[in-house]
Amino acid sequence: MNNHLQYISTALNINSKQINATLTLLEEGASVPFISRYRKELTGSLDEVQIAAIRDLAQQLKELDKRREAILKSLTELGKLTPELEKQLNTAQTLTILEDIYLPYKPKRKTRASIAREKGLEPLALTVLAQSRMDVEQEAATYINDEKGVANVQDALAGARDIIAEIINEDAEARAKMRKYFEQKATYKTVVAKGKEIEAIKYKDYFEWEESAKTAPSHRVLAMLRGEEEGLLKLDVLPPDEDAIQILEKQFITGNNSASQQVELAIYDGYKRLLRPAMETELRAAIKQKADEEAIRVFAANARQLLMAAPLGQKNVMAIDPGFRTGCKVVCLDKQGALLENTTIYPHTGQGNIKDAEWKVKQLCEKYQIEAISIGNGTAGRETETFIRGLQIPDTTIVMVNESGASIYSASPLAREEFPDHDVTVRGAVSIGRRLMDPLAELVKIDPKSIGVGQYQHDVDQSKLQQSLDDTVMSCVNAVGVELNTASKQLLSYVSGLGDSLAQNIVTYRNKNGAFKNRESLKKVPRLGDKAFEQAAGFLRIRDAAQPLDSSGVHPERYELVNKMAKDLGVSVAELIKNTELQKQINLQKYVNAEVGLPTLQDIVKELAKPGRDPREQFEAFSFADDVNSISDLKKGMKLKGIVTNITNFGAFVDIGVHQDGLVHTSQLANRFVANPNEVVKVSQVVQVTVTDVDVERKRISLSMKEDSQREIKSGSPKSNWNKEQGTRNKDQVQKRNGQPKKEKEVDGDLQAKLAKLKGMFK
Repeated sequence: MNNHLQYISTALNINSKQINATLTLLEEGASVPFISRYRKELTGSLDEVQIAAIRDLAQQLKELDKRREAILKSLTELGKLTPELEKQLNTAQTLTILEDIYLPYKPKRKTRASIAREKGLEPLALTVLAQSRMDVEQEAATYINDEKGVANVQDALAGARDIIAEIINEDAEARAKMRKYFEQKATYKTVVAKGKEIEAIKYKDYFEWEESAKTAPSHRVLAMLRGEEEGLLKLDVLPPDEDAIQILEKQFITGNNSASQQVELAIYDGYKRLLRPAMETELRAAIKQKADEEAIRVFAANARQLLMAAPLGQKNVMAIDPGFRTGCKVVCLDKQGALLENTTIYPHTGQGNIKDAEWKVKQLCEKYQIEAISIGNGTAGRETETFIRGLQIPDTTIVMVNESGASIYSASPLAREEFPDHDVTVRGAVSIGRRLMDPLAELVKIDPKSIGVGQYQHDVDQSKLQQSLDDTVMSCVNAVGVELNTASKQLLSYVSGLGDSLAQNIVTYRNKNGAFKNRESLKKVPRLGDKAFEQAAGFLRIRDAAQPLDSSGVHPERYELVNKMAKDLGVSVAELIKNTELQKQINLQKYVNAEVGLPTLQDIVKELAKPGRDPREQFEAFSFADDVNSISDLKKGMKLKGIVTNITNFGAFVDIGVHQDGLVHTSQLANRFVANPNEVVKVSQVVQVTVTDVDVERKRISLSMKEDSQREIKSGSPKSNWNKEQGTRNKDQVQKRNGQPKKEKEVDGDLQAKLAKLKGMFK
């Protein structure tokens, strides 16, 4: 990997020394959170994003090297590897360049060109391609051979053109030029598939759509590709053919004679039959990869915000999974989230049942000293919230909780293992309660793709999505820290250095031997060696441990250093933690040595000030408007509070308590231009919105966060040309805004005539 250090350094704009140190740590088995948090001196304080980028690019280059080795081996076996070719392959820095170099030598299935070569027509093709002055037909006549299937001059010239077309297609310079041209000039063109107009109504914005492939945003790219995959849209990703032909002619036409005319014909054929399809396929893959990366980035950002949502903390909680006909499942949980009791109430099926439901809820709240009630936001959620609030239970916080993924958890092997004697409805209610107490601890049990954030998550590269989400969950878990004596196996599995197997071993050991008294006792867990301990210990917390640093983010490898700080001040470590004035007296420079620098020392002092501090925000209770329960209750101009549930590149979705999220388009997020919605909002944030449009039939709600949105509605200002769902402008609207529709690019009359002639010959 040393030969790639400079490449990675240039690509990521990071010092090669930092990259080398990071790669060494990664190869030794260190996790990204551990390197970022506890090895700042070695990496120059690189953050998790930079470390992950180094890891991913290094992995890509390893794959490139594997492919390079395979190509070199293939060429050697074919007897075609020359010193010059080997040098070209060894200096290729991208897979695309590598494949372009290899293409002319790559073993292929039978092609028109290979058939022509078998007929002995390659010398004729090379003679024609040289374009020297000669009688082409007279030269071609010398290749007539009935036994080889060359019956006449036309057969000979056609075979020669097939060979020339393949030469043009496999020319590395030509492919590089075409690749650049396609990247710059290609457009997405979509039309509705014939006879699919009704079925494809959800793609109506793409029934006749065209935009630059270079600038098309990821969500539109993925929408068009999904429509094509479903057979509802026809999609082309191509630039104007005329300019492409001109580029190739400029490179390959070197004369003005009958041979040149044959090369022109071969150029058009090679472009239409070989090069254009190859470039479109390649461009589609490149744009899809870019769209995937952006969609995954958005998904990961949303997942991080949801996972890092403010926790209620350790409270006695009643959780309710609402329902109409089947009733509401009610569970009571203790401060550690353990299930105490479960029942079912029927507050929505008749007056008699309501009285019984009221009594049950009040009785359970009193019996278990309930401090908070968590209500799922699914079917009957608002009605159940109204019922509960009407009971006026004193000193109890009532919160609507996003229940996305609760049903996934309730049917999982994990839930069955945890609650083997309860059905899925009880398990789902438990999940709803626990995610109020600690969203992170509960949501790690659910596949991130099922927690209700992101867009087109099933359309993107699944392995890259999984890697990104795993990184995100691990980052969040380690940033918060994990209580060793109460954490679930799933939560522990995301701690740096552990994984599923060691997490299970920890839980098994804890169940058998009781609570861990200190971090050091972790080493007694089977198969948890020194390396795993080094990686994990700093992120695990033991509340009320005899060693006060065991409840902090200070790594055990630095306990001796902290002891020295305390000793130099004449106090114990416990006293140092409690006294901020003493902490200010620590002279950090005094403790700098070959292994420990200022970055680590500064982190230690921060931990002493707030040991084990939870980086998440303080929990604040929120409730929806009492008089708005369904989409039919909404009116234009209404101002409501809501919770951001999802963020996309075209806006933010907000739950306003009507079972259907509304969309705040990017143009409505603020009274200024917003390039990235994450600049303005985050998942789980409480926001004030104004209803700007309601489509009850299509269940679409348009919202605004602009301060002047109320005045705009009252003044009757024209609606924006932006489509509120897709974040797009219709083609005709753009044309109207810019004046007359743009004409197709005019081309030279002679070229048009020539192309028409060439096209005619291949119909």
